Order: sequence, then structure tokens, then C-alpha cells
Amino acid sequence: MKKYLILVLIVLIAAASMLSGCTQTSGTDKSWEKVKNKGFLVMGLDSGFPPMGFTDEKGEIVGFDVDAAREVCKRLGVELKLQPIDWTAKIQELDTGNIDCIWNGFTINPERIEQVLFTEPYMKNRQVIVVNTSSNFKNLSDLEGKKLGLQAGSSAADALDASADFKNKLAEVVEFEDNLMVLLDLESGRIDAALMDEVVARYQITTGKRSMTILDEALAPEEYGIGFRKQDKELMKKVEDTLKEMAKDGTLAEISKKWFEKDITTIR
Repeated sequence: MKKYLILVLIVLIAAASMLSGCTQTSGTDKSWEKVKNKGFLVMGLDSGFPPMGFTDEKGEIVGFDVDAAREVCKRLGVELKLQPIDWTAKIQELDTGNIDCIWNGFTINPERIEQVLFTEPYMKNRQVIVVNTSSNFKNLSDLEGKKLGLQAGSSAADALDASADFKNKLAEVVEFEDNLMVLLDLESGRIDAALMDEVVARYQITTGKRSMTILDEALAPEEYGIGFRKQDKELMKKVEDTLKEMAKDGTLAEISKKWFEKDITTIR
């Protein structure tokens, strides 16, 4: 009988210990509480990445991601603060606490998954090659021995590194501060082709009435997500759940149609 009581006591102590551990673990994540208490969410973005987030002719930061984030913050009862960052230092900006999230056409890939906590993907994208319409380039193989431009620190650079065979056949890879500079150099003939996000390329070609085309053969498919610090699970869930609410009531589709003329979002 004594042995039985001792065994029961051990089980009860272990259960209590596990429950206490769970309580402590959940209690340590104060990420949403911190944002709520300070009254604002700091969104880190590249302010030269149209149509996701960019500075317009009035000097205001606008874009699809900006509109979506503003609506999320409105529903959560906090202010949205936009913080332009050096895109090559985005993870450092997040880890040091200068921003609460990275939200600006932020591509989900294995390396980044190791560094940040992502929401579910909210949009699909591809890394595509842009060329001048006057060129004779039709396929990736046509760019052998040519100069390719892309934005430094971007997912385009990651996609190119992952396509070693294609990269090694290029004469030169030129890095730029942003995609607009890439396209300007392509337009002037200083580079032969540009590698960038398809959503960005189509927007720039259409709005800028550029005589450019996108090759059918893409370099890599990808998805966009919102990145948070690994420990900020509560904050990530709040934002993700709000995005899902916006998808269900049609608000996210309306924002997408404003920028892309159709709903290209994927979160449900």
C-alpha cells in the first residue's frame, strides 16, 4: 500500500511540475502584451519595393503590405509605425528590437526559417527574368555570357545562388540598392537582364510603361510571409489570425485588387 501511495505521489508531483512548466513557458511570451501596452507595432520594410511597400511622389510610404498592415493594426487597436530599413540588415534590425516584424514581400526560405518565425504564406510569387522588349532573349540559356542585375540582399540573390549552373554561365552579376535602379540600368543597356520578384516586375513595367518583358522561364517559385522574432509567437498569432479574418470578410481581397487588379492572396 505504501509503495502504491508513493507511486501516486510521484506521478502527482511530476504532473504538477509539468503544468507549472507549461504555465511558465506560456507566461514568458509577452510579445503581444508589449505591443499592446506601447500602443504601436513597428513594421520594418524596404521603402523602395513597389508595389509591396515604397515611397510615392508625395514622400509617403504606401503599398499592398502597408495597407494590409494598417488594417491589421486598426483591428488590433494599435498604431502602425513604418520603419524603413537596410534590407541587407533586416534580420539584425529584428533581433535587436528596432522593429517588431519584417513585412514587405519577405520571401520564406529554409535559411530564413532558421532565423525568424513566419506567419502562414499570404501570397505566391516567382523570381523572374526581365529583359528589354527589343532584345532577342527568350530563355535563360540565351543569357550565357551576359550581365544580370538584381537587388543586394534580396530573395533574387538567394534564388540565383541556388541556381549555380545558370549563375556560373553569366559574365557578371551586378548588385543594386533597389529594383528601380536595376530596371533603370536595364533600360539604359548597362545590364542585359534583371532578376526580381514577379509582382514587382509586373507592377513596374505596367505603371512605368516600360518597354520590357518577362521571360516565361522563371528561376524559382516562392511565397511571402511576415517575419517575427522566434520567441514572439503570441504576436505572430495575433497578426496571422487577423489576416485570416480579413481574408474571410473580403477586406484582403479588396486591398489586393487595389494594387494588382485581382485577388492574388493565398491565406485563408
